[in-house]
Amino acid sequence: MDITQKTKITDGGRLGRASLFSRSVINLITGGFALACLIPFVFTVIISFSAEESIRRNGYSFFPSEWSVAAYKSAFEIGDQLWRSLYNSVLVTIAGTVLAVLICILYSYALFRRDYKFRGFFAFFCFFTMLFGGGLAPTVIITQTLLGQDNYAVLIIPMLVNVFNFIIMRSFFQASVPFELIEAAHIDGSGEWRTLFKIVLPISTPGIATVSLLFMLAYWNEWFIPQLYINNNNYVPLQYLLVQMQRDAQYMALNAGKAGSGIMASIPTESLRMALCVMIVVPISFAYPFFQRYIVKGLTVGSLKG
Repeated sequence: MDITQKTKITDGGRLGRASLFSRSVINLITGGFALACLIPFVFTVIISFSAEESIRRNGYSFFPSEWSVAAYKSAFEIGDQLWRSLYNSVLVTIAGTVLAVLICILYSYALFRRDYKFRGFFAFFCFFTMLFGGGLAPTVIITQTLLGQDNYAVLIIPMLVNVFNFIIMRSFFQASVPFELIEAAHIDGSGEWRTLFKIVLPISTPGIATVSLLFMLAYWNEWFIPQLYINNNNYVPLQYLLVQMQRDAQYMALNAGKAGSGIMASIPTESLRMALCVMIVVPISFAYPFFQRYIVKGLTVGSLKG
């Protein structure tokens, strides 16, 4: 064996050891980050099953001295209203996400097209609203004038436009859709709508999945708009209902404490707060597996193009 072969073997062994060490470090960092994201949720679940007296006596703990399901019993005591609010949240989230993503695609596609003569104006119009917002007054005036109160429209329409998502979608079009492909489609006689829905969108699935998830989370977690425009319990979404339950529990505990009553110990305020967090997070978490592979693919588009 000559010196050159020995050098190659030695270098290969060093590279292999370095690669193994690098992978180990990356795995440790990734695992630590995953635990940092998972532990708070596990901690929340544990506290939601902790007895209120145990929390008052020992504080938050991974190993409570007493377990209890009183928080979940308090949440389910409202009966049919809970399921009605869950239905409202699911309906608003699905309908709002579909409409918002459609608007996002149409607006972002117009900003992406270099041959659109009003592209600069609408890009400036879009960016300007990120710097200078009108506050709550325009939304309240338009909503009260056109939509009224106590209907699903007031829960969906005010959140249909999100400029940040427009920019994300436009950037994805620029990174993944060659403009030459659109020009070739036009040469072959394809119209604008067919080009968008038959050619552009099928190769833009990761970007669509990303903005869909962002819109879905926004609709699912929204509680402030229902507080402004909803007075009828038939239209109350789950998030606002749980906020009301938390406020009622805190009010009852405060009054019981002022009266010096022993009832305060039986009111699950802290554990109820955590139980409500679990009830909000668990349903929407089932959406992540459906979007995960598209989002991961979207993150690697830039590297693949390079």
